[in-house]
Amino acid sequence: MYGSKRKRRLHSVAVLLGPLSFGLTILLLEWFFGFKAAAALGTTVWMALWWILRPVNISVTAFVPIGVNALFDLIPMQHVISQYFSEIIVLLFGADLVCLTWATTGLDKRLAIKTLCCIGTSLRQQIAVWLLVATVLSIFLPNVVVCTILVPVAVSMLQFIGEENIKNSKLAVPILLAIVWGAGIGGFGSPLGGAANLVAISYLEKLTGQEFMYIDWVVRFLPLLVLVLLLNLFFLFHLPVPVRHLAGTSEYFKEMYAQLGTIRLGEKISLVLFVAATLLAFIRPLYAGWLPALKPAYVFLIMGLLAFTFEDEDGKALLTWEFAEKGVMWGMLFLFAGGLALGSLVTETGAALKMAEAITLLPLTGGLETVFAFTLFSTVLTEISSNTAAAAIAVPVVQSIAQALGLNPIPYLFVAIVAFNSAYVLPVSIRAIPVSYGLDPAELFKNGLLLSLCSVLLITVVGYLFIRYWPLFSTV
Repeated sequence: MYGSKRKRRLHSVAVLLGPLSFGLTILLLEWFFGFKAAAALGTTVWMALWWILRPVNISVTAFVPIGVNALFDLIPMQHVISQYFSEIIVLLFGADLVCLTWATTGLDKRLAIKTLCCIGTSLRQQIAVWLLVATVLSIFLPNVVVCTILVPVAVSMLQFIGEENIKNSKLAVPILLAIVWGAGIGGFGSPLGGAANLVAISYLEKLTGQEFMYIDWVVRFLPLLVLVLLLNLFFLFHLPVPVRHLAGTSEYFKEMYAQLGTIRLGEKISLVLFVAATLLAFIRPLYAGWLPALKPAYVFLIMGLLAFTFEDEDGKALLTWEFAEKGVMWGMLFLFAGGLALGSLVTETGAALKMAEAITLLPLTGGLETVFAFTLFSTVLTEISSNTAAAAIAVPVVQSIAQALGLNPIPYLFVAIVAFNSAYVLPVSIRAIPVSYGLDPAELFKNGLLLSLCSVLLITVVGYLFIRYWPLFSTV
């Protein structure tokens, strides 16, 4: 009885902390930010607390921006609502439909066993491979596509070896973090890594009056990418885990894979749909001129819809709406959308620009403290919005401040680019995907916060050294 009462009280406190923190943030910050911007930041604090403490389901928290905006009219409501079925949400929905066919055909089991055969059962080896694969793929593909592809495979593998409850699985934590963190940092490996990079390039080209070649991007950012990747790997290797090896041996899984026999018709169709969607997303530049509207989001949706039209070797539908209705991860879609909606509040109320204005009040000279201020600013922005939104705000702000100080803005822009591609803490943007599959948001916050602090320090120090001692880092 007593324990039950205590639990209810703690739950009530956790629930109240959200709106109370919202109000307190407004009281503390309104004098500088103004009401609307302070309310947007208050919404960020509210959602962060509820995501960490979880008095309600994390997907429920994703709807807080709608409620806040309805009450206080911070930005046009359509700008908030539209985020809940944006292009990215279509991509996730389509990919979810494609991946649901894995369960109906048994492809998930085949992929899980094959993954274990190829990577091995060493946990360190698993972490290293997932991190490297996610990083490399996100150099060429949007990171949301990479997460959408890799996370279901990893989850299938974990469930196959007995980790059915991903939420309580200690083995799932480093593997899922390796994927989502790798997909994030890989984004600055090339301009193809995401729209944020293209935003940065457009400013760099306007600034210099010349084209910024993709190879020039790779040359300048590859050393930083390697260092950030090594930091992530070091951190993941030192997470507390219950075992050093996954259950089973490589020989055991090879034998089991042989027992599966030849791939069946249903599996083939499911695999073809998945590979076709991934390949078409990858080679989009080749057909964008003929099919400008056929973006990766709509490719995955079309493949997902096609799944309803095919039958397996037994004449059963590859996918039915009844199964899809139950199997689609609606929570993931809403969680991702809530992060986008929060980003809209932060940017459109002017909260982000006010944060930038606060930077100008600091005694900046162009040295280490300036690099740190730009790095921290860009990191905070990308944690509470998307890296594209962060880029759209951080790039012109960093450029303006650097020029006002009489500095060459190019190296400081390079540092900011690395920073807004390095987000680890909140289940916003791509980090919503592994959380929706069961990764505990508290694990993401706890581990991500420490790594984020280390990342800020690394980017600051290395960026400063590059500015001082590497002339190529200051040119385009």
